[in-house]
Amino acid sequence: MNPRTAYREDTARGAHPVRLVVLLYEQMIEDLRQAVNAIEHHNVELRTNKINHAIFVIACLQSSLNKEAGGQVALNLERFYDQLRGNLAIAQFRVSRTILSQQITDLLSLREAWSKVESEVKSAETTASVPTVTARTVNTASATTRSLADWTG
Repeated sequence: MNPRTAYREDTARGAHPVRLVVLLYEQMIEDLRQAVNAIEHHNVELRTNKINHAIFVIACLQSSLNKEAGGQVALNLERFYDQLRGNLAIAQFRVSRTILSQQITDLLSLREAWSKVESEVKSAETTASVPTVTARTVNTASATTRSLADWTG
C-alpha cells in the first residue's frame, strides 16, 4: 500500500461523519484535477479511471443522504449530486477540461461549507467537554442544515 493511501485510511478510521464527508469531497476534487491533467496529456485511460472514481464517490455520498432528517438541504444535495454525475458524463464524452474545472469549482465551494460545519461540530464538542461550561447537545444534522441551508443547487 502506498503511503498516501495508508495515511488517508488512517485519517478516515474513527473520524466524525462530517470529517468523512470533507475527505470524500477532497477525494473527488483530487480525482477531477487528475482527470484534467490526463486530458492535457492525452491519457484516456487515466481520465476515464479518475472520472469513474469521482462518480463512485458521488454514489457513496448520495447513498448516505438522510432525506428525512436532512430536509431541504438533503434534497438540494441530491439534486447537486445528480447534476454533478451528469456533468461528469458529459465532460468524459466531450473530453472537456472546462466542464471538469467548473465541477471542481463547485465542489470546492461545497467542501468549504462542509469544513465550516466540521469546525462548528469540533467547537461544540470541545465546549461540551470542558467541565466548567454547561454541556449542550449538538445535532450534526442541524449544524449541517445551518451551514448548507443557503445552497440551492
